[in-house]
Amino acid sequence: MPRETLITESVVRRILALEGGGEMELPEADFDAGAIVVYGGGGHGKSVIDLVRALGQYQVVGVVDDGLKRGTDVIGVPVIGGGDQLPRLAKDGVRLAVNAVGGIGDITSRIQVFQRLLEAGFGFPTLIHPTAFVEPTVQLGQGVQVFPHAYIGSDTDVGFGTIINTAAIVSHDCRLGAYVNVAPGALLAGAVTLDEGVLIGMGVTLNLNVTVGSKARIGNSAVIKEDVPSGKMIRAGDIWPQGVEES
Repeated sequence: MPRETLITESVVRRILALEGGGEMELPEADFDAGAIVVYGGGGHGKSVIDLVRALGQYQVVGVVDDGLKRGTDVIGVPVIGGGDQLPRLAKDGVRLAVNAVGGIGDITSRIQVFQRLLEAGFGFPTLIHPTAFVEPTVQLGQGVQVFPHAYIGSDTDVGFGTIINTAAIVSHDCRLGAYVNVAPGALLAGAVTLDEGVLIGMGVTLNLNVTVGSKARIGNSAVIKEDVPSGKMIRAGDIWPQGVEES
């Protein structure tokens, strides 16, 4: 007997259009290597959807977001429901997911989403926008997102689930840990180290050989000349360390 073998956006839309309440039923499906679900439907989620579309090798079948109403859409992609839909999606043939929770306010939220997706059995493709440039000696972990016009320099390591946002520059020999978020227009000089969960704001400049400790947050347009301790918050526009004039 014929059956749906691929979970596509059109299939999801037909399901959502069905009358009646109760649990949403997805059709049985074999593994679909191109099907991908986006977790998070906010601003970063929209950027992620467009990033995936630009690659042309995946089909975004839906958005999962606990705060959005099922049956609505995010730039044309249907909202499937909350995180409780993840086991069903995995069972019915969707094996890939993108974490679109940026964790700007609290990186813990982004880490928790990854844990939830892992527990449901999803894998995380590495996504590189066609206009970004990544040197051939760069090592990228799973779930890394590289947005338009970003650059990653020679012999750099980028850890699991890290975001390199639009037009950010990560120079040679940098080491970025897991869950790092480098915002648009940030500039990392050579041999910079960003430990796990660091947030680098828009337009930040980090000098050569600087290390930023885990879960530190660097505000927009700050200039970082020396190492930053773990958990430290540097205000937007500051020069670190304080009292050091910009040269």
